[in-house]
Amino acid sequence: MTDYYEILGVPRDATPEQIKKAYRRLARELHPDVAGTDPASEERFKGVSRAYDVLGNAEKRRAYDMGADPSSPGGGMGGGFGFQDIFETFFGAAAGGAPRGPVPRARRGQDALVRLDLDLAEAAFGVHREVQVDTAVLCPTCGGTCCRPGTSPRTCEACGGRGSVQRVARSFLGQVMTTQPCAACHGFGTVIPEPCTECAGEGRVRSRRTLSVDVPAGVDTGTRIKLTGQGEVGPAGGPAGDVYLEVRERKHETFVRRGDDLHATLQVPMTAAALGTVLTMETLDGPQEVDLRPGTQPGQVVTLRGLGIGHLHVGGRGDLHVHVEVLVPTPEDEEQAELLRRLAALRGEERPEGRLSAANPGMFAKLRDKLAGR
Repeated sequence: MTDYYEILGVPRDATPEQIKKAYRRLARELHPDVAGTDPASEERFKGVSRAYDVLGNAEKRRAYDMGADPSSPGGGMGGGFGFQDIFETFFGAAAGGAPRGPVPRARRGQDALVRLDLDLAEAAFGVHREVQVDTAVLCPTCGGTCCRPGTSPRTCEACGGRGSVQRVARSFLGQVMTTQPCAACHGFGTVIPEPCTECAGEGRVRSRRTLSVDVPAGVDTGTRIKLTGQGEVGPAGGPAGDVYLEVRERKHETFVRRGDDLHATLQVPMTAAALGTVLTMETLDGPQEVDLRPGTQPGQVVTLRGLGIGHLHVGGRGDLHVHVEVLVPTPEDEEQAELLRRLAALRGEERPEGRLSAANPGMFAKLRDKLAGR
């Protein structure tokens, strides 16, 4: 810390009058009008002014005598000593300083996130997959020791294996001792005299691995499957992280998924809906019969129990909901048109009157789904 008493040439117990007198004498001697443009004199004049600014003020002088330098940026402590050093002195590593004892060289590796694309059937029933990941594995040459074969880590001479060094700093509390990580070994307490050439002293190398995973039934887009300990190996052979497989389900051309239920639309002729019939449709479980009762109306839903998605981690499956869409025929010739007119006559519908009814909630649900891009 700069000695302002020495700059002004006064003792530490000088009175305010003595300090003022010394400053005026030096200021007249070093003023540019007297000393000229000599750079050394100009720099000394600045130092004298700074010294008087501190010692000529009672509060600043008191702080300076306690070890602080009010003229430094932020009014910090002299000799590079600050509040962080105070915390380190009284509270040790908990205040953010160096840890007690050497830091382990081996550390846990990072986790990896891999996307897994699945078809709807694979998500419904589960599937066994092989997944390739690029990650860090244990160095085959040094086995994670980071050293060239036949050598070993050496105790750091700078810190004696402690991983930290102590220094003495001056403060308003007097001389205090602080602890800092050793710059020679970076806090490890040991140094690697001859690093492994294959891994450059890391204890691990990059490699592509193939992982086997059993995907359970019921996964959906966004589901994450955790493979414990299959991530990258940590530095110096540290414990491996985990691999997370994030599922993305491909869109199906026929079925729409809602939770564990499936929805599909089945188009049927008007005559089949009116008379009733049994149709066969393809499902995830193969061909299945759909029983349409006489008078089936447009939008009616036929539910096939247990033909949906498997419940994740529990037994059972969702359902398949078949939405009936009735196709209204367009007469292709006069014979067909005559048959329809006869049917209308038999039903008394030659001049039908439209009847208003409450809106079908299904219409709004379909509109909402369409706006949502479903």
